[in-house]
Amino acid sequence: AQDLASLDVLSGGRLIVGLGGGWSLPEYQQIGIRFDPVGVRAERVREAITVLRGCFGDEPFSYTGNHYTIVNRDGQPKPVQRPHPPFLVGGGGRKMLELAAREADIIGFAPRLPPGRPGGLFLEPASITVAATAEKVDWVRAAAGERFDELELSTHSSGWPVVVTNNAFAEAQRRIDDIRQRTGVELTKDELLDSPHVWVGTIEQLAEKCVLLRERLGISNFMLGHPYELAGVVELLAGS
Repeated sequence: AQDLASLDVLSGGRLIVGLGGGWSLPEYQQIGIRFDPVGVRAERVREAITVLRGCFGDEPFSYTGNHYTIVNRDGQPKPVQRPHPPFLVGGGGRKMLELAAREADIIGFAPRLPPGRPGGLFLEPASITVAATAEKVDWVRAAAGERFDELELSTHSSGWPVVVTNNAFAEAQRRIDDIRQRTGVELTKDELLDSPHVWVGTIEQLAEKCVLLRERLGISNFMLGHPYELAGVVELLAGS
């Protein structure tokens, strides 16, 4: 918590604290940590947020939970952003997104993994579409209740890097072929190119996509890649 607070101080109050339940089974295996069921991982994230809030607070903090125990901790330094830096919690399944809706400030939408393949090598194709993301937004809205209007919705490029190109259809076809070979599912080019998790096209097209996702789904936070590569997108959207 104090390393995070220090980063918030050093950045002049620009820190966002990203948290998630973890999805990659190989990563858990490589570091010798048990890959718990999603309910346990979600509970651990909820407790972590409680602990971080307490350590960022002005008074000494104590907490006893199933995963963390804190005794009279008065963390220093205190973050610039008060009462704490914003929490971004990401997920693709309902349980994690409902937790994020109740506890986080920024909700990160992610694709789901295929059933029975925890931490597998590929995502569930249907979960990357606009329709699937709209359903996830509905889950968040229902769980957040009155605080929904205070939340910021976020997405990111998942599965493939951002590609700036004048031939989006050719790149889309390569990705459609890849999905079909891996999963047996074939998406249309429109489904792929409209996806909140697929970013292919000219700078102008990518900027337009940001606007469309904001209008259709309320998503206004985009994590897309190297800032220099996409500086033109930022320039086109500045002030809008």
